[in-house]
Amino acid sequence: MRPCSVSLPLLAAVLAAATPSLAQINNLSREEMIRYTAQNPYERFADGRPKVPDAVLNQMKEMSAEEFLGAGARGSLHYSDGFQLLSPGKKLIGRAFTVQLMPIRTEVADVDAAAWKEKGNALGLNHQSAIDMLQPGDVFVADLGGNLDAGGIVGDNLSYYIWKKTGAGFVIDGAIRDLEGVAPFGMAGYFRAAVPAAIRGVMVTGINVPVRIGKVTVMPGDVVFGDREGVTFVPPHQVQGFIDRAVITHIHDEWTKRKFDEGKYKSSDIYGRPRDPELIKEYEEYLKQKLGAEKYEAYKRRQGQPRADAAKPAR
Repeated sequence: MRPCSVSLPLLAAVLAAATPSLAQINNLSREEMIRYTAQNPYERFADGRPKVPDAVLNQMKEMSAEEFLGAGARGSLHYSDGFQLLSPGKKLIGRAFTVQLMPIRTEVADVDAAAWKEKGNALGLNHQSAIDMLQPGDVFVADLGGNLDAGGIVGDNLSYYIWKKTGAGFVIDGAIRDLEGVAPFGMAGYFRAAVPAAIRGVMVTGINVPVRIGKVTVMPGDVVFGDREGVTFVPPHQVQGFIDRAVITHIHDEWTKRKFDEGKYKSSDIYGRPRDPELIKEYEEYLKQKLGAEKYEAYKRRQGQPRADAAKPAR
């Protein structure tokens, strides 16, 4: 990347204009966002949130929750389940845009409301303030602590806006409303329950901050992957590694089923991995054909194995 010749005062003005004015108890400055997501290998939004490229997200369309097992480090959890699904069978893939809502304390909410207004925002601070900031490819991730008494955070109108603006969907650790109106959209959505009442008794305490969804901590910019089983939140720096392994898994499963179709083998002859040298050789040749020579060699290097043409199968 070539050095930028923009002056520091001008750069500061540009960032200030591009970054929404925030006023919540919990907030991350651009510098803090970058520090907490320092391993992100991709570009960033103006506020520092990681921006995993669409081309990377598109590679995840054929993946499943099992292929993200092991996401995270030092035992941290990244998978959350127990949701109702708005469109079963439709995957949810995108970048986490987080909002935190907590039961209202008027003395706190009043301070935030005043600060929000002082920053030049004409409309009051609420969950819709966050929804208006969504970008294409974002997943609206709302932390209500599973509080169903707070009512539906979105109904058919705001759900439709989220769908049209992001092309992705939402994960709401709380309730939605107007399910009969929302369901026909065909968008991907995860929520705890559907209730008739509108949102009530909560205040926005953070936009694009770490939030809790179920037992999982979600960071702004995490890749959100949802399927029939639940939702996984993957740190950006781990995404490509999971994709690379998923490709191998898909080829392995394809080869396994082809061998089962032949009707000549017991399941244990083929799955999880063949032991017969000739079958091992056949699988490796199939894998190389599917991956291509360059990607196959990269795979072997990741496995810490010698080149295929340097190894002689046992007889």
